[in-house]
Amino acid sequence: MTNIETIKREWFSNPRGDILAGIVVALALIPEAIGFSIIAGVDPRVGLYASFSIAVIISLVGGRQGMISAATAAIAVLILPLVRDHGVDYLFAATILMGVTQMIAGFLRLNLLMQYVSRSVVTGFVNALAILIFMAQLPELIGVPVLTYALVAGALAIIYLFPYLTRAVPSPLVAIVLITALVFYTGFDVRTVGDMGELPSSLPAWLIPNVPFTLETLQIILPFSLTMAAVGLLESMMTAQIVDDLTDTPSDKQREMKGQGIANFFTGFLGGMGGCAMIGQSVINVKSGGETRLSTFVAGAFLLFLIVVLGSLVAIIPMAALVAVMIMVSIGTFSWASIRDIRHHPWQSSVVMVVTVIITVWTHDLAQGVLSGVILSGLFFASKVKRIFTVESEASADGLSRRYMVSGQVFFASSDSFVEAFDFKEVLDRVVIDVSQAHFWDISAVGTLDKAILKFRREGTEVEVVGLNQASATMIDRFAVHDKPGAQAHLGGH
Repeated sequence: MTNIETIKREWFSNPRGDILAGIVVALALIPEAIGFSIIAGVDPRVGLYASFSIAVIISLVGGRQGMISAATAAIAVLILPLVRDHGVDYLFAATILMGVTQMIAGFLRLNLLMQYVSRSVVTGFVNALAILIFMAQLPELIGVPVLTYALVAGALAIIYLFPYLTRAVPSPLVAIVLITALVFYTGFDVRTVGDMGELPSSLPAWLIPNVPFTLETLQIILPFSLTMAAVGLLESMMTAQIVDDLTDTPSDKQREMKGQGIANFFTGFLGGMGGCAMIGQSVINVKSGGETRLSTFVAGAFLLFLIVVLGSLVAIIPMAALVAVMIMVSIGTFSWASIRDIRHHPWQSSVVMVVTVIITVWTHDLAQGVLSGVILSGLFFASKVKRIFTVESEASADGLSRRYMVSGQVFFASSDSFVEAFDFKEVLDRVVIDVSQAHFWDISAVGTLDKAILKFRREGTEVEVVGLNQASATMIDRFAVHDKPGAQAHLGGH
């Protein structure tokens, strides 16, 4: 496919839908970016400039069309101690180093690690994020005038009912415009975007972080940069997977990793904090009709236009309208089918999903939740594979020899069962261990085969192993000791 055709498909195949979706996302990004700046202890412009910069750059270099990346809560929480102890310039330096780290991760193809994240963990991650998105709206819903609830309810009604009239304009955009107009003309006293923090009135400028270029500076920022890079990539890869599922289209995860790195690298020089893909905004984008890179570009560019040119207008948008949009995202993000599936799915899958949700919501740390889910999945998988392992045997007609047929996977979890399957006290001249239906995975497996052969030989029985596949034979040749000098001494050491 020619470059022109690729550009047309990736940028201009759905211009109207993309532009409108981008506008909705830009409006939803403003309170989030300000909120995350407050969490991180920095000026609102740091979060707003970051959201503009990351969204625009990722639209050019990212690997997943229609996905929104910007300043995120996951990164904001991590950088609070750095800003508090060392100041905002160290944050910019850490963001630049975060970008370099992510680019290296992309070149090392670390995106392939996503293959080890099970479907149950992804579902748990999605559900936990939906809960966290909803919980983040609670400060705007607790201890507020009754009027706020009425406005949120009205906005939600518009969001869900307007599509029955027409889908030409995204309903969240209609809700924001109508609720803002209502509050403006009636003079209702409710919280607005302007109350969140002062919006910047100038464009971001290129800057070199004002930090000493010394080893000490590197020692301060490197731990933060590595954590930010890891959390940012994890959230971006998970979000890319979710957008793939939502749109039934594939994405280039390696390119996305490098793109995240490039976006964060330049954002540090523009006075922004680090960021990554945002599941909430990506869902808003897809559900509002955004499909291509243009929607992500418009979200970033229009965000800058809104705060610099239309700042006074944006300041009057009631928080109630934006809270309603985020509640819609929370409801739309949650995998309701997963609750229904708990009855039908294997209990292990459900446990992994629920544990991922609980730990993520409890710690507010997506990385901890996903890591717990992956470890639990691995343990369940190991125990499942261990159960598939069987050993059967048959004696010869004269009773002087026995053939053991091993089938399944022999590895650290099934190695004890392997040894227990043999009767070493039976008086035999010869034993054949047939492993044509088995596979030896690790040195624990090789060690147990050694143990079985040496125990039989100690009883005076001749042992023959038959049917080894190529990979198992290579491993046994390399690590087994039963045919090497001094083999019996190894048995004493077992």
